[in-house]
Amino acid sequence: MNAKNRKLNLKDKYQYLTRDMAWEPTYQDKKDIFPEEDFEGIKIKDWSKWEDPFRLTMDSYWKYQAEKEKKLYAIFDAFAQNNGHQNISDARYVNALKLFLSGVSPLEYAAFQGYAKVGRQFSGAGARVACQMQAIDELRHSQTQQHAMSHYNKHFNGLHDPAHMHDRVWFLSVPKSFFDDARSAGPFEFLTAISFSFEYVLTNLLFVPFMSGAAYNGDMATVTFGFSAQSDEARHMTLGLEVIKFILEQHEDNVPIIQKWIDKWFWRGFRLLSLVGMMMDYMLPNKVMSWAEAWETYYEKSGGALFKDLERYGIRPPKYQDVANAAKNHISHQAWATFYQYSKATNFHTWMPDESEMKWLAEKYPDSFDKYYRPRFEYWDRKQKEGERFYNDTLPQLCQVCQIPAIFTEHESPSVLSLRQVEYNDERYHFCSDGCADIFNDEPEKYIQAWLPVHQIYQGNCDGSNVSEVVSNYYNMNLGQDNLDYEGSPDQKRWQEIKNNG
Repeated sequence: MNAKNRKLNLKDKYQYLTRDMAWEPTYQDKKDIFPEEDFEGIKIKDWSKWEDPFRLTMDSYWKYQAEKEKKLYAIFDAFAQNNGHQNISDARYVNALKLFLSGVSPLEYAAFQGYAKVGRQFSGAGARVACQMQAIDELRHSQTQQHAMSHYNKHFNGLHDPAHMHDRVWFLSVPKSFFDDARSAGPFEFLTAISFSFEYVLTNLLFVPFMSGAAYNGDMATVTFGFSAQSDEARHMTLGLEVIKFILEQHEDNVPIIQKWIDKWFWRGFRLLSLVGMMMDYMLPNKVMSWAEAWETYYEKSGGALFKDLERYGIRPPKYQDVANAAKNHISHQAWATFYQYSKATNFHTWMPDESEMKWLAEKYPDSFDKYYRPRFEYWDRKQKEGERFYNDTLPQLCQVCQIPAIFTEHESPSVLSLRQVEYNDERYHFCSDGCADIFNDEPEKYIQAWLPVHQIYQGNCDGSNVSEVVSNYYNMNLGQDNLDYEGSPDQKRWQEIKNNG
């Protein structure tokens, strides 16, 4: 009697095509094959306990993604053919795309590189496959984001060279240094930094407000990318939680190491998201929600529940969480005030909020906006109408760790700048906060090597001796076309022509 081959269920098929394809080395020492698995101090007793959150074999993965791709590019084509850019709320919205394309999309590619690298460092087959799948996801996200926004480059300025700008522009060193820091760490720290702290704890603060903002402002190409990436992001968040629980369950000695990394990467992620807060409160003509509301929803409530769940492993909420919670009422206003005055060296336009927008800001920030920020903005608006638009011809000092300008204020004193100094090997280093100073003190030899763009400009290492030369020669920006004030810009004039002709 011929026995029929039993049809494999998805779990068994996944087992055969991933873990069962691995093998134990015979003529090479395992530590020589995976040299980075031990040096961080993380102890893994049993890789078989790794639960695979993806459960996708390569053939099913490609089929699944191909279906999404067909639908996505059909909408991109329809958007372009129907001049979808004419249906956005206002041309000011395009400046949010410039910030995203030069500050976030390159991070997707950096994540692809990071996962491809660390996946090679794990002796557990499950972890290697998970990293492989996420690496491919991140590469796809980088590509589809650029395709989604490429149509705008035909009609608006400042979107012409985002990868070049990401590597060179002073304020874009904030997102760039975040991933440079993670990719130069060990494999387990990388997973804690990106899969857990960023993807699981903080990613909703980036993608939900931005994609909702795209929808509210008529940008159907970008919001469609967001829907296409949603299932990927759900897998990434699941991986983030699995990573942290797997490591914590493997050995009790892992707990203090993970806690230190959670403290570090929460703070680094919080600083990075300042750019998103500014985008939400100031760069979207049609507002979705305030940064304060987003922080309360996606961090304070969701994060509070998460860290309550992790208590049983001995994990507490991140250090300086209270500082971040209080800062939600200030950082977007302080960031926008900074970019307004330094917009000679940005790749996007800035403007002062009009009276209706200031009313909205006052309603969303009843304890801070009218008291600390409205008077400044009204003064700058008045000076602009008098023909004296304020531009700062210098560049701000950057924090040695997060590389954000040292513009934020003390936890309980919103009118006092938060500045810290540390002396190391007879050199003095400057920081924006206790959080960044702590990170430096833990690994000073790593951060003394930081390439700080503003320092390099003033040392004459960026193709010019003044800001205008650097912007033109080194940043590859067109001064006055890609940046400066929105009022009177070529983008505004082009938008007015579109609306008048329509």
